[in-house]
This record gives sequence, structure tokens and C-alpha cells, in this order.
Amino acid sequence: MKNCIYILLVLLVIIACSTPQKTLDGTTKQKLAINDTVRIANDSLEYEVIIIDNGFSSWLASRAQPRNYYSLSYLETKNQFYVLEWNNRVMQPQRYNPNLYEMTIDYRPNIRYGYEVNYLIYNYMIYFQNTYQQNLGGGYIPIR
Repeated sequence: MKNCIYILLVLLVIIACSTPQKTLDGTTKQKLAINDTVRIANDSLEYEVIIIDNGFSSWLASRAQPRNYYSLSYLETKNQFYVLEWNNRVMQPQRYNPNLYEMTIDYRPNIRYGYEVNYLIYNYMIYFQNTYQQNLGGGYIPIR
């Protein structure tokens, strides 16, 4: 059975499709959603990361620290912390917005996912916190 790490926030697609946006000339125009999906898979390790969130790919390319800026151990430590808090919020839909925290993340510290997976998860957590004004702990959220 495949161990999957899924981060899905389809709510943005719905919001992006239904929110009218003002153009520069003052007229209202429907904003079209662009499918912004990041996927990494490794069949030998049996994992898959799918991130669906409008804006994440462009944020990753323009604002995230470059690859190899952080060490693998740093990313693994931060991801364990962020995923633990994320999963706690999923289990408390009466306290935290269930539209933001839709499903748990199956991130296991004993599995070596590699740099790319940890890099994407970490950066998604930073993007998520900045975009939705959430704090998954740790206080300072680095943005460029």
C-alpha cells in the first residue's frame, strides 16, 4: 500500500473562481483559477506529495529560499513540528477552520523522504502560514 503525503487545499480554487476582481478601469471581471499543482513521487520509497493551492508555485519560485539553503536535518525537524501542529488542528474542526485544515498529513520521522520532499513541505507550510495568517508555532515566519 502506498504511503501518501497529501496537502490539498481545493478551497482556493473555489474561492478564486467565485470572487469577482476589479480591473484597473473599475469594471468587474470574474477571476479565472489556474490549476497550481506541485507533485513529487518516488515509487521505490512509495510516497507521493501533491500540493494543490493557487499561488504556491509562483510563491515558491519568487519568494522561497533557494534549494540547499537549509540543511536536510533542519527541514526534517521543522516539518515534524509543523505537521504535528497541522494534524492537531485537523482533529479540532470546532476550534480551527476545517476549510483550511481538511486532512491529516502522513509524515513519518522514521522515513527518509529526501531533500526535495522536505523542501516542498517546509515551504508550503511557510506559504500557508503567510497566506492564511496562521501560526503553526515557532513564532517568526520567514518571508522574503
